[in-house]
Amino acid sequence: MHEEKSWSYKEYEIKEGLKPGSNHFQYYFVVSEGGEKKCYFCVWIENGALTDFTQNKDINEIASAQREAWRKWVQEKIDRQELKNTVLKLDKKGQQEIDLSEMKDKLDFE
Repeated sequence: MHEEKSWSYKEYEIKEGLKPGSNHFQYYFVVSEGGEKKCYFCVWIENGALTDFTQNKDINEIASAQREAWRKWVQEKIDRQELKNTVLKLDKKGQQEIDLSEMKDKLDFE
């Protein structure tokens, strides 16, 4: 079930949640300032890596268990003023940050 959460950090408002209807595990963070969207951060777990987080591939369980770590990642990006659309891609080889403008498979957050 899709549930969006909102919280604030410094002068920013952040909305987060599982992206509904996605073919991959996508957990998004929309960062806004004064009602204006500044950037998106997304955690994208490849299907083959889901069992690294939970044996039954339950996306809600993964999101619940990892949410605090991902919030910390977003806070660190804000602290460094790295406010650009970024994907944290997790797969069997590990993790990497990708500038969304450089990704072939663009993610639609609207």
